[in-house]
Amino acid sequence: MDVRWISQTGVAEHAGGELEGLLERDDGFVWVDVPVSGDDTAQHLSDLFGFHPLAIRDVIERRHVPKLHAYPEHLFVIVHAPEAGEPGHVHLIEIDQFIGRRYLVTTHGPLGRGVSLDLALRETRHVLGRLESGRLRPTTPFELSYAIVAAVAHRQGTYLTELASQVALLERRVREGNEGDPVRLLEEMFLMRHELLSIRTTAAESRDVFARMGALTRMIPPEAPPLIDDLIDRFERVKSLCDNEKEFTQGIIDFYQARTTTRMNVAMERLALIAAVLLPVTAIASIYGMNLIVEERSDLPQLGIVLAVMVLVTGAMLTWSKRLGWW
Repeated sequence: MDVRWISQTGVAEHAGGELEGLLERDDGFVWVDVPVSGDDTAQHLSDLFGFHPLAIRDVIERRHVPKLHAYPEHLFVIVHAPEAGEPGHVHLIEIDQFIGRRYLVTTHGPLGRGVSLDLALRETRHVLGRLESGRLRPTTPFELSYAIVAAVAHRQGTYLTELASQVALLERRVREGNEGDPVRLLEEMFLMRHELLSIRTTAAESRDVFARMGALTRMIPPEAPPLIDDLIDRFERVKSLCDNEKEFTQGIIDFYQARTTTRMNVAMERLALIAAVLLPVTAIASIYGMNLIVEERSDLPQLGIVLAVMVLVTGAMLTWSKRLGWW
């Protein structure tokens, strides 16, 4: 558990035992960051800050959906930062926040398989770096919370940019015909669309959470409305861009499937043409077949006539199919 005191003079680290004394000061506010939230740590926070048991349960257990709950003394918010996993899978790294009048408590996790602690702390470490460099000087816990959530929204946008680059590469492969294994290519396109849908869903749900927060006029500090509006705009932009990229990806899929279907139709037409051309020949051969060539008793004039008829019928069928535009 990392305890920091945020004031006009900057940021200062403190031991966990000093937390109660820091909460009594009025020349700044406390930021408590919990890298790994276990039962003991959650219970300690509950005893110290009076957090609701349901909120503590949300901290301990993994939540896949952004959430907001307003309590008399604080706001409880859950947001998710995306991280690429296996193809088609997006890790949603959970960040929980308790936003009080004199404190901000952030917790991370539980972490999914394949997600390191460094990834989980990426956004809070980014904000801490801005604090230590003096580029960020929040005066209230809500302003610090805004900076963290803005970093989450930025990460969503960055992830979307990476996906857009991959979509462009897929589009080039399909357009130039460098498809390779068609089954694998189609799977890649559907997995890409699934990742876009995952980011879109998270951004839309986050946008709804902060839209609801903006409606809680009695529960938010005076400086909050413009910050909330900015977060809503950020998440709305990510959502809109995801919709555009998802529509573009679906267009690539539709184009690829239409071209594949057209190729199959052309192949079927050619096979049907071959069958139609050979059908009369097959019929003649079936009737005369073995009866025409019987060692020394074969009737050569009759054999010649039948072969000539086969050639004429084949030529007539090819001419007829050409006039119909079959080939």
